[in-house]
Amino acid sequence: MADIDRCLREFTGYSVKRALNAIQADVNATLRPFGLRMVTFSLLSVIAANTGLRQSQLADALAIERPNIVQLLDELERAGLITRTRATDDRRAYALHLTEPGAKVHAAATAAVREHDARMTVGLSNAQRGIVVAALQLIERNGAKEKTDDAVAVPAP
Repeated sequence: MADIDRCLREFTGYSVKRALNAIQADVNATLRPFGLRMVTFSLLSVIAANTGLRQSQLADALAIERPNIVQLLDELERAGLITRTRATDDRRAYALHLTEPGAKVHAAATAAVREHDARMTVGLSNAQRGIVVAALQLIERNGAKEKTDDAVAVPAP
């Protein structure tokens, strides 16, 4: 069975998908004791690094649809990990902040995710790990550029 997908292994996207499946399974198991998943940890991390960030900015930064971000933030708020307060300059917007328990959970979860990351990259030197990250970021930019180029190429109705 190991060779049954050999016809796909030459493709970068397929290899990325397989690696991502392994990463997601491991990181979600790592985060489960904290009551988090990869997506909720990502939200907490960006909020921790950008206190007062607005919901819309968070949605844009993580490429999450706005209705979905509301549900995810509701989950984090119910768990007592974040607060949403009206932005002082725009009453329609909410500013996001970690609570004290949220900061503690985030710190512990971050340490666990660092251990997860080390597990997933065993056998890679720091330089090789940097190359992998840089290559994936280049692929992401190329994909974003492709979308931008396509959008420009499509004639207006």
